[in-house]
Amino acid sequence: MRLDAKASIHLLPQGEKGRTPPVDMVTGEMVRGDIEVQTEASLKALKHCLEAAGTSLDNVVMVRIYAVNSGFYNAINRVYARYFSVNPPARSFVPVASWPMEFDIEIECVAVG
Repeated sequence: MRLDAKASIHLLPQGEKGRTPPVDMVTGEMVRGDIEVQTEASLKALKHCLEAAGTSLDNVVMVRIYAVNSGFYNAINRVYARYFSVNPPARSFVPVASWPMEFDIEIECVAVG
């Protein structure tokens, strides 16, 4: 059996490791609030960065979500489903036990361009 990958571009949206924290793209400030507010801000920032790179959420093939608490899973899913409602990309959810940042979520993705 042969598996071929046509083309993929790994886009590094923002941040030193290609992750998008909950940043307000207008002010550049970190968005404060509960996990749903932070997830919304992270996905808006991700959408903005993808569009600036010439692609879109429709072209995302893989998403990795890092969160400080596995108990946030359902709340994150509620927001995520609004952005990826049809044919959602593959996704990993990674709970992070020790987190030195001032936010509770980061999202990274792989998209085709």
